[in-house]
Amino acid sequence: MSAENDRGRASLGSVEGLDSPKGKGSVPTLFSPPAMAKAPHKTVEMSNAETHKPSSGDSKKKLSKEELRVLRTRNIGIIAHIDAGKTTVSERILFITGRSHKVGEVHDGEATMDYLEEEQKRGITITSAATTCDWRKHTISLIDTPGHVDFTAEVERSLRVLDGAIGVFCGVAGVQPQSETVWRQANRYKVPRLAFVNKMDRTGADFDGAVESMRIRLGAVPVPLQMCIGAEREFKGVIDLVEMKAYTWEDDAKDVSITDIPAGLLEEAERRREEMIDSVAEFEDSVLEKFVEGEAVPVEDLKLAIRKGTNLLKITPVLAGSAFKDKGVQNVLDAVVDYLPAPSEVTAMEGLHPDTGETIARPMVAGEPFSALIFKTISDPNGDLTFMRIYTGEIKQGEKYYNPRTRRPERVGRLLRMHAGQREPQDFARAGDIIAVVGVKDTVTGDTLCERDHPVVFEAMSFPETVISVAIEPKKNADRDKLGTVIGKLVREDPTFKARTDEQTGQMIISGMGELHLEVICNRIKSEFKVEVHVGKPKVAYKQTLKAAKSVDARHVKQTGGSGQFAVAKVNFTPNEEVEAVEFVDKITGGSVPREYIPSVGAGIKAAAEGGGRTGYPYVKFTAELHDGQSHDVDSSNMAFEAAGVLAFRLAAENNSVLLEPIMHIEVESPEQYTGDVIGDLSSRRGAIDEMVTKPGGLTAVSGKVPLGEMFQYSTSLRSMTQGRGHYSMEPHSYQPVPASIAEKILEGE
Repeated sequence: MSAENDRGRASLGSVEGLDSPKGKGSVPTLFSPPAMAKAPHKTVEMSNAETHKPSSGDSKKKLSKEELRVLRTRNIGIIAHIDAGKTTVSERILFITGRSHKVGEVHDGEATMDYLEEEQKRGITITSAATTCDWRKHTISLIDTPGHVDFTAEVERSLRVLDGAIGVFCGVAGVQPQSETVWRQANRYKVPRLAFVNKMDRTGADFDGAVESMRIRLGAVPVPLQMCIGAEREFKGVIDLVEMKAYTWEDDAKDVSITDIPAGLLEEAERRREEMIDSVAEFEDSVLEKFVEGEAVPVEDLKLAIRKGTNLLKITPVLAGSAFKDKGVQNVLDAVVDYLPAPSEVTAMEGLHPDTGETIARPMVAGEPFSALIFKTISDPNGDLTFMRIYTGEIKQGEKYYNPRTRRPERVGRLLRMHAGQREPQDFARAGDIIAVVGVKDTVTGDTLCERDHPVVFEAMSFPETVISVAIEPKKNADRDKLGTVIGKLVREDPTFKARTDEQTGQMIISGMGELHLEVICNRIKSEFKVEVHVGKPKVAYKQTLKAAKSVDARHVKQTGGSGQFAVAKVNFTPNEEVEAVEFVDKITGGSVPREYIPSVGAGIKAAAEGGGRTGYPYVKFTAELHDGQSHDVDSSNMAFEAAGVLAFRLAAENNSVLLEPIMHIEVESPEQYTGDVIGDLSSRRGAIDEMVTKPGGLTAVSGKVPLGEMFQYSTSLRSMTQGRGHYSMEPHSYQPVPASIAEKILEGE
């Protein structure tokens, strides 16, 4: 089952009473616009009055308390490039909603959502943190995700379980490399998004330029819902093009003033509103009809059109502001409530029956059995925290639930609602909730928990392969067992962190997504788990492939007195760029190899390829076609044919191997005067420049491809070249052959 099948969008319903006035913890009443000042209804009915507009013939439908709770729930994440302001937006959301009583600043190491010691030291988000807050009587579960490519797995697993997201973009830089990566991840899981153009008060900020970069670099259809009042140091506020009101902030004031649009900006605001309506009219018949006839479009109808377009993934509403100065974040919260879906507005979650493979749909309606997907595990001295998204049913503290992968029940010790590093005990949790549990032992990221009598397996997440390794060993022999236990916990916690023991040296080798990833892991081992370690130099995760096609005749024949071993496998090996690892093809005709032995040949070939032969670098990107062979009635066995498969691969790889290295896509931003130095340095590292783009503020962005093996300690070199004013980002691009002269040195261990 593909990820594309499990996140389709349902048609949008309508509920009256959801947009009641902002409750406890809201900003001063000065913020509340007149449209939000209605008294809440005592009975909740389906009605045309709200943004959730019903289909004809269903204008009044009473909702249960549970249905209303789900409709008032939003599960969202914040995604962006590093330093675009994700955590700052999160901190303002917590403060504005009353969840926090003090704004934690990232640069002071006091951000609530960056609660790990490593995050506070470095001023970056390393692990996704979850919290819950309230806005306009809606409950918002919020996950703040990392922006650095080394921690992209955190974004992947968060988006897998979220119903919506806020993409944060820098008003100066627009779409940056990691913004593209997280946007593709959100596309893969069909997550509706809002865009927030942040830092509009910075020198070089350009709202229209940022919107255009979304169109060009993301292939998105951005629809601005606001127009900026001023820019850079003159940024005063925004004009809401939906309600046609001006939201302005004084320089040092956190309170917003809502007024009519200034006369000098009214004409442009009306023009931009027409463009906005033109972009969304097709999603709601009443809006299209009035727009074509030149009539005024009611605000509620317009909101419904925007909501439908957003949740069908056809458009991305765009807002603007400056989170650091508390400007515009309230509008983002309103947009989350107005335009992003409730859990029940997403189509039924689909899974498979663990025994029959039958497709099972689990709609979020009352009476469905419990089912949840595990998306994150955190090691903790007081008991590992296991995070889950509940799709249907209810989970209770102390009860047992079934894990189809292990075929065993898991007892839930405690239920916790998380506020970053803080925990709030819960007796139960229900469909639509994101919750943490303590006490499950054998359940890991990607597992499903369900009821034994109603089993289902939801599709898990896929994670990128590791690209860099280091050797690690304890400083004291007495800590060797403890280090093994710690590494085991970290592997369970992080799907992109791997560990193995080198058979030749006996050293423990740990692998990750980049230098920073492994550096953070090693620091955690020392500071969090109190194990002092020696860490070797980083090594690149090279791979190998076959140089040319080769046909082999592998004969595994042994006679030791009793029954012997006999297996002959004739295999054609062909390099194949279309496959990721190894493709085994059965072309046996006439029964020359009995059917029960054929999988063993494939298993032997794959095991030998993964082992990497003399160098230890795994072989990938080739097809092995078994076309003939021989067997013996007595001496043939699965073990013999697996050994023949191993031998076949060794014969194919002998003097027929090419070393492959990971190639990274890199983008470097620096002041224009240093561009020549940057390009020269990348060229000396065997880099190939693809593009140079002039950006606002006298910056130049240089992008291209460069071998990972040449990029160790690059951040230090870049700081030196640009007097500390340059920065870069990298992400894996592909594997390419290593030049022969360099491959020789690598294989010799130089």
